[in-house]
Amino acid sequence: MSRERRVKLIGAPLDLGGGRRGVDMGPSALRIADLGYPVTDPGDVRVPAPETRDPGDASKRYVDETARVCRRLCRAISRVMRDDAMPLVLGGDHSVAAGSVSASAIDARRRQRPIEVLWADAHADMNTPATTVSGNVHGMPLAALLGPEPSELSTLVGPGSALTADRVALVGIRSLDRRERERVRESSVAVFTMTDIDRQGIAEVTRQALDRTGRAEADLHLSFDLDVCDPSIAPGVGTRVRGGLSYREAHLLMELVADSGRLRALDVLEINPILDSNNQTAELAVELTLSALGQRIF
Repeated sequence: MSRERRVKLIGAPLDLGGGRRGVDMGPSALRIADLGYPVTDPGDVRVPAPETRDPGDASKRYVDETARVCRRLCRAISRVMRDDAMPLVLGGDHSVAAGSVSASAIDARRRQRPIEVLWADAHADMNTPATTVSGNVHGMPLAALLGPEPSELSTLVGPGSALTADRVALVGIRSLDRRERERVRESSVAVFTMTDIDRQGIAEVTRQALDRTGRAEADLHLSFDLDVCDPSIAPGVGTRVRGGLSYREAHLLMELVADSGRLRALDVLEINPILDSNNQTAELAVELTLSALGQRIF
């Protein structure tokens, strides 16, 4: 594993986006697990507690507060990237990716490079206020990044959307709301479900996903939701869905991302220590992060 890459941790202990408390403790759980890698840790962005805020519109609960946190996160990551370090975002629920990916998009524009996203998740996170069943904003960040809704999260990069659909690949998908499924089908994002992984293998699916998003000069942002893994290896997540990635499949995905040489930013999200067993999920997240940074068996 190369130790020349400078990595900066940024905690985003936000749990306004989901319906279950606990993912706000994810960054602490990861720090306890110990990355074992030379990093700088400037701490967490400031987040409010749900008990102190009004959820507001039931179709996009806590969206204003979530947007404020995402703006803070976007600014913090932008500072890291201007310093030519790699941001490692510790979450927190997946709504924080609206801020982290927006920062990568802003950085790519500054450097005049394309930005591409690999979204590893059991869910597509492409609901909008018009399609959501729950009103939980952690199911909307990718929709916001592609634009235009929810508007509170889609404008962090200024005019235009942060991403274009042809530069996004979803991997590990196995749980979609009915109307969200229609949106995903109508979009041009690349979708690799667990059925695709079962049939083709994780190596081939990851290769296709990276080819889909990939040009050698493009920056890659990996947004990794731990619920992409099967609950048998990652029980401590915000939303469990059976039938996910195995231990070795998850590691191989990360290893292939490292081999691409294009990783510019990494989110590790949705760890819920309340639902975990002996910090098992956080320990797994650390191991997977190390694989993404280039650690190898030999």
